[in-house]
Amino acid sequence: MKNIIITGASRGIGYELAQLFAKSGHRVLALSRNEKPCSELNIENLISFSCDLSSEDQILAAVKFVKENWSQVDILINNSGLLINKPFEKLTAQDFMDVYNVNVFGLVAITRAMLPFMKKEGHVVNINSMGGVQGSMKFPGLAAYSSAKGAVITLTELLAEEYKETGPSFNVLALGAVQTEMLEEAFPGYKAPLSAKEMAAYLMDFALTGNKYYNGKILQVSSSTP
Repeated sequence: MKNIIITGASRGIGYELAQLFAKSGHRVLALSRNEKPCSELNIENLISFSCDLSSEDQILAAVKFVKENWSQVDILINNSGLLINKPFEKLTAQDFMDVYNVNVFGLVAITRAMLPFMKKEGHVVNINSMGGVQGSMKFPGLAAYSSAKGAVITLTELLAEEYKETGPSFNVLALGAVQTEMLEEAFPGYKAPLSAKEMAAYLMDFALTGNKYYNGKILQVSSSTP
C-alpha cells in the first residue's frame, strides 16, 4: 500500500487516477480547487482536499494532513493544469501569469512542500504535454500553456540531478491527445484516440514502477497529433 498525492484530481485524468489508485488499495490524497467529485465517490482510502496550489495556507493544510496521518509520501503526481487558448497578441500578462501559476509555480510549491516526506525510492511524476517538448508540433493559441509545460520539463531534469543521491526520482510524461475537458478547450471538436480512464491506467503503472528504470527522463506518451 502506497501513500499517493494527486493534484488536479477533480476531472479528467486526475479524477480517474485517484479512483484507480484507491480501488487498488492505495491511500490517496486528492488535491484540487473542487474537492466534491472525489469526495462524493465515498471511497474509504481516498481523501479529497480543496487546495489552491497558489495558496501557501492551503498547501500547509495538506502538509499537516500528511504529517498527522501518513508521515511518508511515496508518489506525488503533479497533474494540475490550466490552459488558455488565445492568439498570442491577445494574451495578456495576467493570462501568462495565471497559466504559469498553476502549471509551474503551483507544481513547484507542492513539490517543495512534500519533499521532506519522500524517501529515496519515492517518485515524483509530472504530467505534461507534447506541446512542451522541444521539436514537437506546436499549435497557435497555446503560447502560454506550451511554454509553461516546456519549463516543467527542464525543471524536472534539474530536480532529478539535484536529488539523484537522496531521491526521490523525478520524471515527466508528455501526453498527446486524451479525451478530456482540457483537450476540448485546446482543440474543440477533436476526438482523441484515448479516454482519460485508459491513460490513467498507464499512468498508474508508470507511477508505481517507472522510477526503477527512469530518472530525469521525458517520456512521450502519444499516438496522435495533436
